Amino acid sequence: MSEKLRVGILGGTGMVGQRFIALLEDHPWFEVTTIAASPRSAGRTYEEAVEGRWKMDTPMPEAVKKLVVMNVNEVEAVASQVDFVFSAVDMSKDEIRKIEEDYARTETPVVSNNSAHRWTPDVPMMVPEINPEHMEVIEAQRKRLGTRRGFVAVKPNCSIQSYAPVLTAWKEFEPVEVVATTYQAISGAGKTFQDWPEMVGNVIPYIGGEEEKSEREPLRIWGEVRDGAIVPAKGPVITCQCIRVPVLNGHTAAVFVKFAKKPTKEQLIGKLREFSGEPQRLQLPSAPKQFIQYLEEDNRPQVALDVDFEKGMGVSVGRLREDTVYDYKFVGLSHNTVRGAAGGAVLCAELLKAHGYIEKK
Repeated sequence: MSEKLRVGILGGTGMVGQRFIALLEDHPWFEVTTIAASPRSAGRTYEEAVEGRWKMDTPMPEAVKKLVVMNVNEVEAVASQVDFVFSAVDMSKDEIRKIEEDYARTETPVVSNNSAHRWTPDVPMMVPEINPEHMEVIEAQRKRLGTRRGFVAVKPNCSIQSYAPVLTAWKEFEPVEVVATTYQAISGAGKTFQDWPEMVGNVIPYIGGEEEKSEREPLRIWGEVRDGAIVPAKGPVITCQCIRVPVLNGHTAAVFVKFAKKPTKEQLIGKLREFSGEPQRLQLPSAPKQFIQYLEEDNRPQVALDVDFEKGMGVSVGRLREDTVYDYKFVGLSHNTVRGAAGGAVLCAELLKAHGYIEKK
């Protein structure tokens, strides 16, 4: 591709915004040309705006240091500088819904990390390997918004990435009941241990809103596009508990599954290892070659060893075994700020570009 698409990051000073910037540093298709944030950061260089608050473990890219941060609320001004935007703004849900649609109405596609539009019927919520066909709903959304190229697309919650892909790989065996407990990293709250010393050596058995998202969002991903809206799947029934644990990056899930058609352990492992989707077929820049790896060792997956599998874009599974109450149980692991947040959104944008939904203005 001769000319990269110009990308804006809305909410570029926060942790997810920073992750976007780090991931896009050498992207072959996209280039960060604009960063927008709250009025208090606007007018300063990016380097000044995040001074002392850069939370990534890689250095701040040189290319963004001198970019002057724009006011995210000046929609027309920001939109005029870019071909599309990633959204990681920190606002109320109503404010996010409004500002993302305002950007879309300027004919600027919005790929959002936020949860505000995940249940808007004509907004696709995608894990690109699982439900790329949900892109079709964008045409109905554009009619509603009155746009030609502008739209909003979102990625799902970070908590479900360690088990929803696994259950998708096992779809033919018809999972009917799922019990999942997630052990979630502090970066999911936008924190480091420096910001949140209370988490050191601690476990908090509550994350606001997370259990409802973890139970419901997989059903929307497995749903179908019908009459310009996404209709969620009816099952399986999922119940979750979500627990905050003293880990920086990586959400682990302990999952129990009951099937309508009980498979063998070997069949289940085979389905995991061979599972791939549209990103692998298209060889998208951020797509993991191996989406799901199965680890035979009893003590895997581990955050310390496995969270960066496929540069944080892959899912690691282990400890698959028969259960005394359910059919099988397993442990899954995914990187919550890469696959679960910014990286998942970047892969969505690549998929949308490959299918012609995002292009140069």
